[in-house]
Amino acid sequence: MRWRVWLATWVLSAGLAGAVEPLSLSLALAGAAASAFTGFLSYPRLYCLFAHCCHQGDGAQVQPVLQENLDKKLFGQHLARKVIVKAVTGFLNNSNPKKPLTLSLHGWTGTGKNFASKILAESLYKEGLNSKYVHQFISTLHFPHLQNLTQYKDQLQMWIRGNVSACARSIFIFDEMDKMHAGLIDAIKPFLDYYDELDGVSYRKAIFLFLSNAGAEKITEVALDFWRKGKKRTDLELRDVETTVSVSVFNNKNSGFWHSSLIDRNLIDYFVPFLPLEFRHVKMCIRAELESRGYVVDEDIVTRVAEEMTFFPKEEKIYSDKGCKTVYTKLDFYYDL
Repeated sequence: MRWRVWLATWVLSAGLAGAVEPLSLSLALAGAAASAFTGFLSYPRLYCLFAHCCHQGDGAQVQPVLQENLDKKLFGQHLARKVIVKAVTGFLNNSNPKKPLTLSLHGWTGTGKNFASKILAESLYKEGLNSKYVHQFISTLHFPHLQNLTQYKDQLQMWIRGNVSACARSIFIFDEMDKMHAGLIDAIKPFLDYYDELDGVSYRKAIFLFLSNAGAEKITEVALDFWRKGKKRTDLELRDVETTVSVSVFNNKNSGFWHSSLIDRNLIDYFVPFLPLEFRHVKMCIRAELESRGYVVDEDIVTRVAEEMTFFPKEEKIYSDKGCKTVYTKLDFYYDL
């Protein structure tokens, strides 16, 4: 009601009240309110401060948040951090991309693939994975039965078409690609290709993420070779790994990407390697978990938990075979939660 009081006061102070009938004044007030609300809606950035909107910002908006969260929370993955930040920022800065951004994240379990996709989603939408514009598919949950492959393809196409129609900047995350039935993911190939529109819908501003354990062996081979040659882990470049991973995934019969047209047609923009985690990275995960629970970091407990993890190869024992996957449950043993 405050706006009505303010507007009535303004009218009176302008000396116009005597010339306006009560009904006319009420209509004027109602019209002003409608006009103000329409004006409010005409400024998307203002409106979206109070409502959940499809992302309209550019890379300058997202880059600082994305960079900071990846630096603080994703340990031992200098390649993944660099590629994700540059790819996403560049894509968002392009007002007229030729195709959707498509990233395929590869590495052992516990190395941070899901964590990175969560951080990316949160950098665009404050609700993160819970946003109505972020859609997550888990192969063993959403596409379990081989006999339903045709049905899954139709449903997947309809789901993506409907959600991109509602929000051009939709994010689609496909987890457990190594467990997906071969041929299913090719159903979305038209949406990832270089088309302006398909049946009146443009998919060029959407983001697709694929998460997979496939290719992890090749990533480890490259990382281990670097270590044995005395090279720094951080000297490893994307070019040292990416081609090897893409070929490995394409030829892996146990991968959802087996002989996939998405790879054959070069529709995946980056194969992002997640390196196996070393002892020091596991300790970083433990410290971060302790801090998130509000505990003072006890370095003795940090070391003891890290030493309970198993490492490979058998001789060198450099890399954690579960990454940071079981760190959180192991901490429960030391604290009465």
